[in-house]
This record gives sequence, C-alpha cells and structure tokens, in this order.
Amino acid sequence: MECIVFREPGVHHNSVMEENDRLLYQFRNRSVAKVVQVDSPTSLLGALKTRNVLPVTVFRGDLEVSPNFKIKVWVYKKTAEEKFPTLKKYSDKAPPSDKFASHEVKVDYEYKSVIEPDKVVPPDQRIKGYLYGPQVVPISSAEWEAVKFKPEKGVKLLGFTDRSSISRHHFMKDVCLFIPEPGNTKATLAVSGIARAMHQMNKVAIVRCVWRQGQGNVALGVLTPNISSVNNVQDSFYFNVLPFAEDIREFQFRSFSSLPSSSQPTEEQQEAADNFVKMLDLAPPGREVLKPEFTPNPMLERFYSYLDLKAKQPDANVPPLERCLRRITEPDSDVIDQQTPLIQNLGKAFELKENPKKKKARTQDRLAYIDAGDQAKSAAETSAEKDGVLGALYPPSENIGQIRDLNPVQDFEAMLAKRSSSTWVQKAIEEMQKYTAALLENSREGDNYQKALECFAALRKACIIEQEPEEFNQFLTKTYERLKGNAANFFQLLSSKNISLISKEEAPDSDVTEEMARSFYLKQEAASQ
Repeated sequence: MECIVFREPGVHHNSVMEENDRLLYQFRNRSVAKVVQVDSPTSLLGALKTRNVLPVTVFRGDLEVSPNFKIKVWVYKKTAEEKFPTLKKYSDKAPPSDKFASHEVKVDYEYKSVIEPDKVVPPDQRIKGYLYGPQVVPISSAEWEAVKFKPEKGVKLLGFTDRSSISRHHFMKDVCLFIPEPGNTKATLAVSGIARAMHQMNKVAIVRCVWRQGQGNVALGVLTPNISSVNNVQDSFYFNVLPFAEDIREFQFRSFSSLPSSSQPTEEQQEAADNFVKMLDLAPPGREVLKPEFTPNPMLERFYSYLDLKAKQPDANVPPLERCLRRITEPDSDVIDQQTPLIQNLGKAFELKENPKKKKARTQDRLAYIDAGDQAKSAAETSAEKDGVLGALYPPSENIGQIRDLNPVQDFEAMLAKRSSSTWVQKAIEEMQKYTAALLENSREGDNYQKALECFAALRKACIIEQEPEEFNQFLTKTYERLKGNAANFFQLLSSKNISLISKEEAPDSDVTEEMARSFYLKQEAASQ
C-alpha cells in the first residue's frame, strides 16, 4: 500500500493532522506500506508517475572476511540510472491488412575483400584486429578467450580504512545495498556488529567483488555502514565502486589564494555573489525543493507523455513544456521576480567589459617568471624571442625531451606542455633540476648566475602549478646546503628576487609555512655560523 499526502507549504499542523499522521505511520509500521508527504505539484508528479522497479539481487553469496569467517549476504541496487528507451526501426512494407506483421527491420552486414570487392568474406575467414600504435594486431577469438581474466565469483574483504581517506568524487557507477541473508539470524548479527563497529570508529571497508561466475572484470569498492533507525529494518552497508589508476582523471590547478589581488573578488563582489547563492538555495529552513526521490526525470516524463498523446492522436503536435517540468529545468520564476534587486546588484558588482580575442596562451607564457620591477623588460624580451630567428631555428618540438643551453626555460616549458604520459611532468622537473645544478657547479665568477636564476624561477612556478611543492623545496634546500660556500652571491640574488621555499599558502600540499619560507636564508646562515 502506498499513501501520498499533499500539503501546501505554509500550512500549520494542528492536533487533528498530527493524529492522522500517527495513524498513518502505525499502518506503515505494522504492514507493507509507504507514506509519502509532498508539498508541491512537482513532488506530487514524481511521487505518482515514477514506475516501481521490482528489486532483483545483483549477488547472493558469501562476504568473505577470512577463509574461516564468511557472512551470507544479498546485494541489491540502491540507485541505477533509468535509461532512455531505445527507439527501434519500423517498416511499413507489410500490408495493412496483416494484423500479425511485426514491422521489424532486420540489418545484415557483408564483409568484402579489398583486393576482390565482389567476393564476400565468410565468418570463418574473418578475425578482429586491435590498434596498437600505428599497426593493427590481429587476435583470434580463441586467443582473446585465453587472455580474458576469469576470477572466481565472490566478495572478499580486503581491509578497513578511515572514512576521510575515501574521496566522494571517486565513487563510480551505481550504488548497491548489502543486506544479511533474509531469515539468517547469524548473518544479521554479524553484519550489524561489523557495521556498528565501523560506524563508531568512523571506518569504511574495502572489498573485492566479482558478481557472477565467468565475469571478465573485478570491481574494487567501499562499504559504508548504514545503521538503521527503525526497529524492523536491519543494519546494512552501502557499496560504491572505486576507480583504478587508469580511471582517475586528476587535473591540478593552481590555488586561488596564489593569484594576485587584482584577480580576486572585492568584498562588495563577494557579498553580491553570496547573496545570489542564498537567493537560489534549494533547502531553506523548514523545507527542501527538488528532492531526488520526488523529482522525475523531465526528459523521460516529457517523452512518455508525448508517446501517450501520439498513440491517441497520431497527428498531434508536440505540446509545450508543462509547468511542473519547467520548475525542474529552469530557476523558479517566482523567486527570480521577487529577488530582481539582488540580480541587478550582482550584474553591477561584476561589470563586463569587451575582451579582445588573444592568441592561445602557451605553457611558457603561463609559467614565465615576471618580477614586479622587471615586468616591462621581461615582456619586451619575451616578445623579441618569439619573433626572432631563434624561434624558427629551434621550434619547441625539437626541444621536447631535453633541456639545451640556448633556451633552457623554453625547453622546460615545452616538456611540461607535452604531457604524453603521467610521468612526463616528473621527468621535466628532474631534467630541470639536473640542468640548474650543473649550471651552478660549472659557474665561473658568477657567469651562469642569471641563467640559473631564470631556471630556478621557472622551476618554482611550475612546481606551484603542478602541485609539486616538495620537489622544489627539497631541491632548493639540498642545493643551498651543498653550494652555500661557493655560490653565496647567487643565493643572495635568489633572496632579493623572493625566490624561496614554496609555502602552504601557495600550494596546499606544502609543509612549509609562510614565515618559514620568508626566513629560509636567514635560518640557514645562522645555522652555518
């Protein structure tokens, strides 16, 4: 039984309404029933029109804690994306009088030889090929079957870890629910005991899952305890699939705190943006808008509504979008009308100016070291280098992979821009460290100091952007300890240009405070004395 209660927002509860609610919840607790309260036409549409999906187990078997400790569990899908219906091809070739015609369109493919275009290649003479670089590697079906990974069906516990060590954005695919086998008291007690212990210790479990025998892949996932607050509902686990290294897309961006003040919002701009966010808050005190369980997919709802209309009226036109669905796909028009001054203030705070189209910035432009006093000089030198003959003689593609004496900074930035593999950035940093150290060691009376300064500046900027502060800090510390006696003037030059350790304010992964970075050279000199 399903009971839907519609109450408009702003209606105050009285004793009669509260008594009705108590009776409804007694029915729910003592029978197989569901009580749903909605407060808007959109929520009512979601409660009425979403189809009920019969729960089907993904897995039934053992949760193996150890070879001698196994718990019988059932696994259901908690959330699964509702796919858009597949539209099939329809044939009108069958006579209208044939009531049993399927009107199905069948597609058949023929493979022909390039050498003999008129000859059809039979299936037993065809083989699949896979691209491997520029070549195609043929692999037969028997070889492919032998290569396939064929793990045994089962779920194995690998260990526990802190809940904070698992990032929410690493969750993949659908969410599953692990419950103890129905009617199995021992399994119920075991699941409840482990789940409550994990909840108290703020832990999650890492498990290896193979849902079916013969399945060609293994899933690593995390079990999060779900402690029930209802007497007749058992404790359980939520399961989320975790990515492998090949699945992760980690793109590092520089911190906003490292940007100059001109690129950061003023207090007035920040206040205008804060008010705009508060204006469109979907969960104001006392109510929540667009709850997932009561918000239908507008695309599916519109399709099925039109399909129903088309079945009844074949010549019907596509109707306009319903108001209930419009409230899902667009901001609430009532809120927008009421809060017009806030929107106008936001537009005034962020004045838009025409920005002429510029050439696409290259990596070397983003990483170039520009000191406050040398900004105009550096810009002129950079422009001259770009337009000079050296750019034609030594294009960036020729320098990728090594750092040369002619343009070491440009070569370093070209290596960073290539990124042909996950280790390329690390390789570029290591090459720049080796080159810079060699410059200082082979310097005579400071003839290489200016070039080494530019290399240090470029390396520091790159390590901030790529979130590798430890690489630069260790390199600077070791270089200073090794060469502070022979190259004291060079480190004074670094200090005058404010090239010191990368602080936590510039890169969150750094362990160096701003005070430590500012006093780095002073402390090192005091320690040496």
